[in-house]
Amino acid sequence: MGYKLKITIVIIFLFLPTIIFAGSRKEITISAAISLKSAFEEIGRLYESKSGIKCVFNFGASGDLLKQIAGGAPVDVFASAAQKDMDEAYNQGLMVTATRADFAANNIVLIAPISTKTSLRSFIDLNNIEIKKIAVGNPKTVPAGRYAEEVINSYKLFPMIKDKLVYTENVRQVLDYVAMGEVDAGIVYATDAAIRSKEVVIIAEAPENTHKQVIYPIAIVKDSKNNVAARGFISILMSEEGRKILQKYGFKFIK
Repeated sequence: MGYKLKITIVIIFLFLPTIIFAGSRKEITISAAISLKSAFEEIGRLYESKSGIKCVFNFGASGDLLKQIAGGAPVDVFASAAQKDMDEAYNQGLMVTATRADFAANNIVLIAPISTKTSLRSFIDLNNIEIKKIAVGNPKTVPAGRYAEEVINSYKLFPMIKDKLVYTENVRQVLDYVAMGEVDAGIVYATDAAIRSKEVVIIAEAPENTHKQVIYPIAIVKDSKNNVAARGFISILMSEEGRKILQKYGFKFIK
């Protein structure tokens, strides 16, 4: 191969991302489970630095995000905190076939305010008389709430503690309530508890056999106007750099 031809190939390779994205919009909208917020914002900055494509994020409860997409919200990528919501998105014909990928896993933990003086030591202790309020996500729309419900039911606690449950709009609201001492306990993802480790304490981790595995799927929305850029974001997320960022924020990889 001639020297000039080699140089030409190298130049094409270096500028390939610019060529690919030249005809695309300069931003994509990503609707993602709120538990992904810190990690996704950093991955978004990485993607923008490599592609010139700005990532606009919409974080919330996975069920609420699904409703928005079904209602016609202009979204390019959907990342859920549970398979159930992504399954429903596909059942409604909202997602691009064969773009779905599972990219991270998480754990479910029981937390309390850092200054707690209760005898809370395990999930069973949620039935203790001194535990008055327990924050959990609304299981109708919040995956963390569904996982919490599964854990509670696995210990056969629901009939005893149902009047103590305080339902929230998303898992970060559970974290806020616990951190501010407005409730005695809460059930969240391990990654969320780590973010507020100076304000909350992890009491116990839910055993794997008490709830479905927490797996995060991602896919491209069928109505996306920037399919190529959406694929680019998912590629960065699944890359070694993306995985390191997820790991930095406490996410695990699927077994």
